[in-house]
Amino acid sequence: MSDRDRYIPHTPDEVAHMLETIGAKSIDALFEPIPDELRLDRPLDLPAALSEQELTAELTALAARNANTDSHDWFLGAGTYAHFSPSAVDALIQRGEFLTAYTPYQAEISQGTLQAVFEWQTMMASLTGTEVANASMYDGASATAEAALMAMRLTRRSRVVLSAGLHPHYAEVVKSYLGGLDAVIEVAGLGEDGRSADLAGAIDEQTACLVVQRPNFFGCVEDLAGAAEAAHASGALLVVVVTESLSLALLPPPGALGADIVCGEAQSFGVPMSFGGPHVGFLATDQKRVRQMPGRLAGETVDSHGKRGFVLTLSTREQHIRRERATSNICTNQGLCLLTATIYLSLLGRVGLRRLAELNLAKAEYAKGRIRETPGLGLRYAAPTFNEFVVTVPDSAGRALERALAEGCVGGLDLAPHAPDLGPALLVCTTELASRDAIDRLVGALGAGAP
Repeated sequence: MSDRDRYIPHTPDEVAHMLETIGAKSIDALFEPIPDELRLDRPLDLPAALSEQELTAELTALAARNANTDSHDWFLGAGTYAHFSPSAVDALIQRGEFLTAYTPYQAEISQGTLQAVFEWQTMMASLTGTEVANASMYDGASATAEAALMAMRLTRRSRVVLSAGLHPHYAEVVKSYLGGLDAVIEVAGLGEDGRSADLAGAIDEQTACLVVQRPNFFGCVEDLAGAAEAAHASGALLVVVVTESLSLALLPPPGALGADIVCGEAQSFGVPMSFGGPHVGFLATDQKRVRQMPGRLAGETVDSHGKRGFVLTLSTREQHIRRERATSNICTNQGLCLLTATIYLSLLGRVGLRRLAELNLAKAEYAKGRIRETPGLGLRYAAPTFNEFVVTVPDSAGRALERALAEGCVGGLDLAPHAPDLGPALLVCTTELASRDAIDRLVGALGAGAP
């Protein structure tokens, strides 16, 4: 057997039969259309194979070069957040009741999955202050883009206004989604306090929706009631984006403040950071808009014996209905991530989740207090925050982060690529993982560059 053949899962007889069927003399004959100068005529320049033991040791050494929440104190947020997840979450998501070969079309063999989806929808509707939430989406960025498309369908308008406080990656995804449509995307600026400003002037009769993030990318808590008033005055919808979903346990529900669509990222609910994904997006709205909502809905029913059961009630994607009536081609829910978040929320409960949110807020307020009293450091914005805020540093964000890393801290996000007008500044996040000692070390490292 040649080196090439060992990677082909077919017997020589099977290969011969296939070649005869397609009329080729040999496998090499299949590559004759490729010019000789483009063919590799030698083995790949790769080292010899390692044993499992040697490979495990090498990969472990490589992994040890990464900073993580076990090796460092973590103050980096910006859309992906470090939270503690109980060990029970991992144990429960692996139970056999949740195993299914594919997405839960066949209700009779997917009751565990469908019930989890139903519970997820109920919890997210409660947290967002809306009437209905879908069976999760890919991530917060694509959920935001889907919300904009949904608003365009509902209003039959083509103009979308994004707050400058929207996560820049989310804004890029929205622009990519709408790039092939006759859509106009405008950006509304921020005021000196870090919140969206002059929203009424940015919205006109052609605006489908105003997209506002709370807390916004810079950590500031937006005035959603004012944003809703500005949007609704011109017949536009208000889309509220949430990247730090834990904030929903403490701040007033967006739906209660006038939001028409609430979407974003629920990674904070027990889903690992995983180098940025996979995560779990969500989208919630009111019952009257449900037919234009992307994704799926799981519903509760009874079977022929009167027993409680769960089914896939609504699926408005083109695989299930006529393409011209489909709202989205989102092809699956983030099932495992959704299950993780659902179990996490169930374990913490309403009271536990709020206490955790209060702890995050308390840690952030302690850190902000230390920053105010440290020469050379400052808080850029005066608006209220949850667990994330902008810190100005005396020299450069890069050097400040290097000093923090030397103290065992991943100190935050350098804002220079996203908001160069702020000068040397960092986006710092303090979750329940941040100890008082770690916060003190971080603040000391950031301020050490002061003259």
